[in-house]
Amino acid sequence: MPALDLQTATLDLTDTGGDGPALVLLHGPLLDRTIWDGVIDRLPDMRCIAPTLPLGAHRHPAPENELTNESLTRLVADLLVALDLREVTLVLNDWGGAQIIVELGLADRVTRLALVACEAFDNVPAGQPGRMLARMSRIPGGLAVQAQLTKLRAVRRRLAASMAAHPIPDERMRRWFEPSREASIREDLRRFSARFPIPATRDWSSGLAAFTGPALVAWAEDDRMMPAEHGPRLADLLPDAELVRIPDAATLVPLDQPDLLARHLRELVQRPVRPAA
Repeated sequence: MPALDLQTATLDLTDTGGDGPALVLLHGPLLDRTIWDGVIDRLPDMRCIAPTLPLGAHRHPAPENELTNESLTRLVADLLVALDLREVTLVLNDWGGAQIIVELGLADRVTRLALVACEAFDNVPAGQPGRMLARMSRIPGGLAVQAQLTKLRAVRRRLAASMAAHPIPDERMRRWFEPSREASIREDLRRFSARFPIPATRDWSSGLAAFTGPALVAWAEDDRMMPAEHGPRLADLLPDAELVRIPDAATLVPLDQPDLLARHLRELVQRPVRPAA
């Protein structure tokens, strides 16, 4: 597993290499790059890059880095520059912060965008699990208690059921939660999660109206974290978007439906880019 040293963070990442179209695949809080393994296996002719962001399941503390949606979006943009990636298809699942890549003027290397069951509009942090994480981050010692609870298999199974329509292997769940038992990793997560007001006071998706490239909005039919109406709203907001509904899937579509999602991503990559007006 290679690691990439950027100015503000060190990222573990999967990079399949090659000369195929580049996809950068992003995950949500308390998860890591492995949510994309099944999708990546189904896209052997594409260059797939999946970093582990400093969102609680990372293994390289980022004590000097401001951890906000804005700073993490800039980190993603730095990743594109460091790997010299161009005409990128940027794929978001669960975490939706990087939607502001257009608003921040950082989308010059992004040609296509896929929003897969992710935070949008005012649903930040997402659903009851996201809001609970934000609240625990505000309580002294709250995340330490949470880290201890995730040692229990029953707790891990309950969390898995809130994110996925199908069982998640417990080995994977343990991998996700193990880093947060380190105080430095918990502090990174606390600095990120405690910043979000509940309820949200910002529309995190409005800037997408300026993204004119081909876009995919893939919304899970059994999602309990992302409102069903947000999929159509995102598709209406993006000038060149296709909306697809993913059956038998919850938030973690890459785990629940890797075949179907890989097919839709392949179709997105093949869609032509409209000439600029």
